[in-house]
Amino acid sequence: MRLSRIIMAFTVGLAVAAVPTAAGAAQPQPPVYPPGEVSLTIEPPTIFLGGTFTLKGTGFTAGEVRFDVEISGNPNAAPAQGTVRRSDGSAVAMSAVAYQQPQPAPTAFTVTARDDGTFTVTYKPSRTGRHHFTATQGNRTDDATGIVYPTRPHRPPHGGGNLPVTGDSLSTPVKLGGGLAGAGAVLVLLSLAWRRRGRFGIGSR
Repeated sequence: MRLSRIIMAFTVGLAVAAVPTAAGAAQPQPPVYPPGEVSLTIEPPTIFLGGTFTLKGTGFTAGEVRFDVEISGNPNAAPAQGTVRRSDGSAVAMSAVAYQQPQPAPTAFTVTARDDGTFTVTYKPSRTGRHHFTATQGNRTDDATGIVYPTRPHRPPHGGGNLPVTGDSLSTPVKLGGGLAGAGAVLVLLSLAWRRRGRFGIGSR
């Protein structure tokens, strides 16, 4: 009789001791990042001002990814005050004009990774220079760098690198051509006069 009571008491004690352990095991555990490395790429690596970068990430987990952007390099400078000369030698004064910067692009933003841990986001810079992007999710991070050059200058309408032809540059060839034509006319008249003199015996003995 006493032995059965002892066995029952021991069984009840084991059951009571196991309850906290089971309760702790039932509590939600923090997410575990899958193995592998995250990767951030940028396409294209260089653009002209007005273009757009495409940022692609892989190896992240579904959820929010934070971006930080560091920009180095001087912004676009306004032209300095001075003078320029026309083709005729006259000078024209120039005054400095403030460069109107567009709405600045953000230097911190977030994107949402898909269930497979990937994301794609576009970024349009508002100034020139080196743009360093850092993507962070928890203790996982990667970075990529893109360079923004000043806007590409427009090509001249005549093609190539030649400057457009102006009226002043045409004046010299026109004058030269007119002089040559006049000299030719004088030579033709002299030749006709010489022939007439020979035909009528002018100047002969």
